[in-house]
Amino acid sequence: MISVEQITVEFSGRRLLDGITFLVNSKDKIGLVGRNGSGKSTLLKLIAKADKATSGKITAQDDVSVGYLPQHMIHNEGTTVMEETEKAFDKINLLQDVIDNLTKQMSDRTDYESDEYSDIINKLSHSYEQMQIMDSGNFLAEIEKTLIGLGFLRSDFNRQCSEFSGGWRMRIELAKILLQNPDVILLDEPTNHLDIESIQWLENFLKHTSSAILLVSHDKIFIDSITNRTIEISLGNIYDYKVNYSKYLELRQERHEQQVRAYENQQKIIEENKTFINRFRATASKATLVQSRVKLLEKMEIVKIDVEDTSSLRLKFSPAPRSSALNLEIENLSKSYGDLLVLDKVGMVVNRGEKIAFVGKNGEGKSTLIKCILNEIEYKGKLEIGTNVEIGYFAQNQPSLLDENLTVFQTVDNVAKGDVRLRLREILGSFMFGGDAINKLVKVLSGGERSRLAMVRLLIEPVNLLILDEPTNHLDIPSKEVLKEAIKAFNGTAIIVSHDREFLDGLVDKVYEFGNKNVREHIGGIYEFLEKKKLENLNEVGA
Repeated sequence: MISVEQITVEFSGRRLLDGITFLVNSKDKIGLVGRNGSGKSTLLKLIAKADKATSGKITAQDDVSVGYLPQHMIHNEGTTVMEETEKAFDKINLLQDVIDNLTKQMSDRTDYESDEYSDIINKLSHSYEQMQIMDSGNFLAEIEKTLIGLGFLRSDFNRQCSEFSGGWRMRIELAKILLQNPDVILLDEPTNHLDIESIQWLENFLKHTSSAILLVSHDKIFIDSITNRTIEISLGNIYDYKVNYSKYLELRQERHEQQVRAYENQQKIIEENKTFINRFRATASKATLVQSRVKLLEKMEIVKIDVEDTSSLRLKFSPAPRSSALNLEIENLSKSYGDLLVLDKVGMVVNRGEKIAFVGKNGEGKSTLIKCILNEIEYKGKLEIGTNVEIGYFAQNQPSLLDENLTVFQTVDNVAKGDVRLRLREILGSFMFGGDAINKLVKVLSGGERSRLAMVRLLIEPVNLLILDEPTNHLDIPSKEVLKEAIKAFNGTAIIVSHDREFLDGLVDKVYEFGNKNVREHIGGIYEFLEKKKLENLNEVGA
């Protein structure tokens, strides 16, 4: 369907992609993996024709349609949720042209048993199905089913899109793509703004869609259940595995071990030849042998170990200043937005050193309570912050709030105070912003790199109460593990809003479940909470 041929991308002299080539076939469900900044999002942009390569070409078969959901996008204004989603069916006239073209191809061909003829029949059938939905008026039912699956309420359908957060508006764009049922779906971190219930709905949809899929996701469970092929980008090259993510990890480890053995064997051969050359360089009778070995070394292609070293990523929160034993106390807190009651007489107690998870469907009040704690909005009831409690807050959209026209170094230097300014280069280096990377503009950073940079800003001042709202969004899997270990080692208190079960497992010792305008306390870890609720997953509560 889509052919990627010898694609090379360079930024400021750095080669991000180096002559990569692969095919996307009709039944492929591809997980695109690699470190943050390795070029995953760039590759999706190229296939979607939202960007251009330095060299190489990307071609698609005739009539192949592509739906693309980027990490960041500009949203349309002035429409309701329903009106915006209905735009998915604006292409009805174009679809009729496709049907006419395919019908003509069928009438002109006589190779009835060929794969090409079968492919035309499948495309025509697919196009007729789309047309039936549109022409019969059933598209309204399809829109409703899709929007509800992605977490919207029927009462949301006639609300203005501008009333919703960026994450919810991203869901509208996702709904439009799914309803268009394109031949190829490109998704760049689609789960970042979804609760677990919506993630599971999307997971089921993608598993059963006839569309080919290229998916970037750092949610291991999500990507593993959908994909049947994994393409890894590493140091500008790609490695194509015809397996899902879990099996890919096993094969990748085998590849790494083979490369290490080949590298070590080659280094041994090189050393032996160098020793021979140095020993007999001045011996006339060995001159021919010496020259032969010199030429051998000159022609030898050095084995490279392409699995990237992630050991330089280090994350350590500053020691927490001493605070009172009681960090936070809430009693009978209520919050309404106009006539909409979000929280109704909720209460909780947070003690020094606790690691706590906030779970619940989007819109159930998690972010609202955080805003109350931060004193950003008014509320009714009692909310007291303990003595000497200093709050460090990482917002869900923190990476997008960074000034794109500043460099990495300027971003942290502008907010740093005191002696910490003398250690900024060291701190940035521990977050894999070493060397010239500190002079990169924020606008060229990947989503994961922006998240790491936003985290640096949080670290440069000592705090004793961390409030982290979806901190793993845009972080790759190794970076998430580093963050998890850093929070576990932090001697202060942490409140974490996350839908990532794997991230929360072993990290939190108390769970607050948000739902029906109330908050319920559950002592223990995330899977103890699930067991207590007699759930296999968070499907009934969302996370």
